[in-house]
Amino acid sequence: MFNIDMEGIDLEKTYDLIVLGGGPTAIGCAIYAARFALDILVIGKIFGGLIATTHLVENYPGITSTSGQGLMDMFKDHMNSLSIPYITDEIRSIEKADEHFILHSFFQKFKAKSVVIATGSERKKLGIPGEEDFAGRGVSYCATCDGPFYKDKTVCVVGGSDSAAKEALFLSQNVKKVYIIYRGEEIRAEPINKKRVEENHKIEIIYKTNIVEIKGENTVKSVIFDNGTEFEVDGVFIEVGSIPNSDLAKRIGVETNQKDEIIINRKSETNIPGIFAAGDVADAPFKQAITGVAEGVVAAYSAFDYIKGMNIDY
Repeated sequence: MFNIDMEGIDLEKTYDLIVLGGGPTAIGCAIYAARFALDILVIGKIFGGLIATTHLVENYPGITSTSGQGLMDMFKDHMNSLSIPYITDEIRSIEKADEHFILHSFFQKFKAKSVVIATGSERKKLGIPGEEDFAGRGVSYCATCDGPFYKDKTVCVVGGSDSAAKEALFLSQNVKKVYIIYRGEEIRAEPINKKRVEENHKIEIIYKTNIVEIKGENTVKSVIFDNGTEFEVDGVFIEVGSIPNSDLAKRIGVETNQKDEIIINRKSETNIPGIFAAGDVADAPFKQAITGVAEGVVAAYSAFDYIKGMNIDY
């Protein structure tokens, strides 16, 4: 159930801009929109987005090292300093009405002259037997959330990305052993994290291997590899990428690519005038908090341009 604080929210008002999302892209967009003196509202399912579940953020300029939650706490403080209204809800549909958009949520409807979709992405699943059965009972998609429950146990991380490497590094602080299970021949982590993995005696990589089944009783006990081997583990942490949360956009006719990412131009514009997109939900090739925030800022400026009808060429 969503916890909605509607204090100060005028449902009869037509906002200049409604930003959809609760991660750094959405909040970055809102901060700039507020500085452009736009009348804005932010609506998000979960404040913080996926980055809030990240153990360490060490690549955000100006911040040497912090947790994902720590970074979003700073974003929240900045947002609150500008009195930007934020409510926890989910928009289910958007329709065009005259010179504005009507956004329908589970509980309310809102009106806006423009919309920025910064709904991010969600964890991709393996789609194998046992994955759903043991969700929350040995299968996890967030080491920061669930890692402390596996103190002195053996776990595996599925995936070969930088995120998978960071998950393994975080888990190694508490568990007895971490196995990275990767279908490729070499993990694709950033050099610094790859070196940390290789030097960590608690982490071992099993290459050219897929998990085809997760087994257990009340909790996970083992996984089955594609070569038929049964491998004992107490927990399975899945880090195999993400899926853009673009269903809402597609329902209103926003164009997406083959990956279901929203297609945007350099101004964060979509094919529908007044609808903008930014961050992990969009089709930028490099998805990081800093690039998402940059796209969100561009989207805010483009919405400002659209609302004021200035047609600025930038």
